[in-house]
This record gives sequence, C-alpha cells and structure tokens, in this order.
Amino acid sequence: MTTSGPAAIAARRVFLGTTFVPATVRFADGIITAIAAFDPDADTVLPDDAVLLPGLVDTHVHLDEPGRTEWEGFATGTAAAAAGGVTTLLDMPLNSSPVTTTPDALAAKRAAAQGKLAVDIGYWGGAVPENLGALRDLAGAGVVGFKCFLSPSGIDEFGHLDADQLDRALAELATFDGLLIVHAEDPAHLHADGPLGVHYRDFLASRPPESERDAIRLVIETARRTGARVHIVHVSDGSALDDVRAAKADGVRITIETCPHYLTLDAADVPDGAAAFKCCPPIRDRANQDLLWTGVVDGTIDAIVSDHSPSTSELKSEPDFGLSWGGISGVQTGLSAVHTAARARGIRLEQVLPLMTTGPARLAGLGGRGTIAPGQPAHLAIFRPDEETVVDAATLEYRNKMSPWHGQTLTGIVESTYVHGVPVYRRGQPIAARVGHELIAGAEGTHA
Repeated sequence: MTTSGPAAIAARRVFLGTTFVPATVRFADGIITAIAAFDPDADTVLPDDAVLLPGLVDTHVHLDEPGRTEWEGFATGTAAAAAGGVTTLLDMPLNSSPVTTTPDALAAKRAAAQGKLAVDIGYWGGAVPENLGALRDLAGAGVVGFKCFLSPSGIDEFGHLDADQLDRALAELATFDGLLIVHAEDPAHLHADGPLGVHYRDFLASRPPESERDAIRLVIETARRTGARVHIVHVSDGSALDDVRAAKADGVRITIETCPHYLTLDAADVPDGAAAFKCCPPIRDRANQDLLWTGVVDGTIDAIVSDHSPSTSELKSEPDFGLSWGGISGVQTGLSAVHTAARARGIRLEQVLPLMTTGPARLAGLGGRGTIAPGQPAHLAIFRPDEETVVDAATLEYRNKMSPWHGQTLTGIVESTYVHGVPVYRRGQPIAARVGHELIAGAEGTHA
C-alpha cells in the first residue's frame, strides 16, 4: 500500500458528482478521508483559474508490453496517462506479445509491469477462436473482461470472431456474467488489405459506416439472445446510435464508447499522407461528429476513452493510408481535446467529465473510481480549463512522439496529477513517482 501523510487540497471549484463546488479534499495514506468546506488555510489552495478533478479513468489503452516495447511500454504509457490526468487505465490484450489470451500470458504481462506504473492499471483479456471455452479460466486469473474483433485485428496472433464464434463467446460469458468488449466492423464491407494511396478520402471509403452499423446490429442481436453483457469500443459512426438507443430501451445489456479523435477531428482536415490520423474505424466527417456529440449529451454514449494505440515512427511514416499502421496516440491529450471541442459547442466541462471518469469505471466494474469521495483512492487532477496551449508532439510523454493534434491550440491543460495521494506529475517536470497499483479482478484489494 502506498502511504502518504495527511494532506488537504482546497479549491473554489471541486468536481463532486455532477457539479463544481467550493470544497477541501482531505486524504491520508492514499485514501480520501473527508470532503469539507473550502479552507483557505489548507496545505494546498488552488488559484481561482484552476479546478480540482477526480483522476480520469481510461478503459481503452494499448501499452504493448511485453513484446512491442518499441511501440510504447508501461513506463512511458503510464507517464503519458498521468500527464493527461488519467489515474486509472485498462490495458488492451494486444498489441503485446504474447497477446493476453491465456493465464500464462497475463502473468507475463504483469511481470513486465512491475515497478513501472505511474498510475493504476488493470487488464483486459482477449477472446479469440483458440480460447473459446476457456474464458472462465482467464477471468479467474484476474482480467476485467474480454476484447474481441469481428474483423481482422492487424495482429496475426489475435484472430477475429465470426458470427457463430461470437455467439459461442457470449453464451460462455453469460454463464459467469463476463463482459465482452467488441471491435465492431463487418469485414464484408471492408476493403482488402493493400495500397490505397495518400488521399484520406480513399481510406475513409475503404471502411464505410455500414461496416460498423451491421457489426453493431449483430452484437445487439447476439447479446439479446444470450443475455450477455456487451460493450462496443471506439464507435465512430454516429448513425449507429439509434440502434443502440433502441437496444438499451429493450433491455439489452449494452454500453458504448467513443474517443477524442472522433469528437474533435474532421475527415475534411486530414492532410494527404498523414498517417498520424489513421485509425480503425476511421475519423469521419463533421455531420457524423455532430451525431456523436448528440449521443454524448443525451447519454447514449457511456464513455469517452482514448483508444491510445501507438506504434513506431517507422510504421506511421508510410504515406500510403493502406499500408501505414492504424492507431491514434491520445491518452495524454484526450481531456484537453474533448474540453476544447465541447466548449466550442456550448457544452460545459461538467457534462463531459462523467464520461471520462465514472462512465468508464462503471462499465468495467471499477467501483467508485472516477469520484472524489471518502474511502476512494486519492486520485486527483488539477486542471486549468481556460489556459490555451499549442500541442507539441515532441514534448509528450509517449515513447514515439506523434499526435494528430500536433500544432493545434487546445484549451485546458493538466497542471498536476495525484495517484494515491502522491503528486506523480507536475507540468514541465519528469514523472516524480511510480506508485501505481495493479487492479486484479476478484483479488483482495482490487480497488484499493
């Protein structure tokens, strides 16, 4: 258990539940002990232009270790998370090698993480054709749920599920109420692998919205039939939200997420050959983005998470959109990017914060994470919501310094981040401590 002495942070604006209020947050031994009235004599008193937030929860991060640490890694990835105000993240079962589809692979990943964690971390397992029928064993080893693809993942060792295999996986998970999170693109609508050229419009046409829509409908109907819990990751197609709304109204156990890049970037602005913008499913147009923001405001979308999916500069330097690696690096800039876009639409910070805190925590079963409340870890972020900054990819904490927001002016910046009451990040300084815990599902102290 990380220890920290008694301390208190006071601010005129502390995000408690759904709104900002004047308050003092007291904590000791890494745990919040009390929420009190604003105390001008507290150990730390924030200036009026700063707000105190609960640490963000990001349930969709690829850290790529072991096996592909030249892409990212626990040390750099969790440092970037802390710099973005994220204090709890969940690591995806790929693109590490081995992929996290067996208890032994999970043990290898956990061993690789030791001593490197700037923030708390849990692990998704994978559901692939080879491990269907053995998902309960992987759940027992401590993963929080299972990721599958309905189209090729881009990694040969992580195969995708067809409709029958999806049915088998959900029927199996329903027996112990496991959660399946789904990359939902129907391969019948996707362009075959190969060169596409440097024009983004050609890549966009190769992964049309029909692919997402049909795959999401398949997941909905299979979940309806089996009674299993499902979650759709990185929804980019706003026209699919009506199907999700109807499914939720019918009692289907479904949640969905979208990502900062879909809410803030416009296909019309992607330069030729700019593979930093390539991801699957793709960044779509402004009209589609409007539909996603409607889903944010009306509650259809349950979470906004980064899908931080880095790779080497070499894999992203290929200007042909069909050949370059698909993945956005975004765990450090997500809050600023979303806040900037929301503000431009007249949407208040307090309206989007739940989707970056309690929303992801709830869908992944992480208890009270993402809240400032007595008994919760003292995971806190000091944020300056009105300060502008120009994104310089070279200054980001990622192993590979790339960002589709490079050169953009964003409003709002994380000043510092506390993990278990310890200040692990201060703007402009190196990471000060590696105090992150593992969150192992079912283990004593999982949510400590």
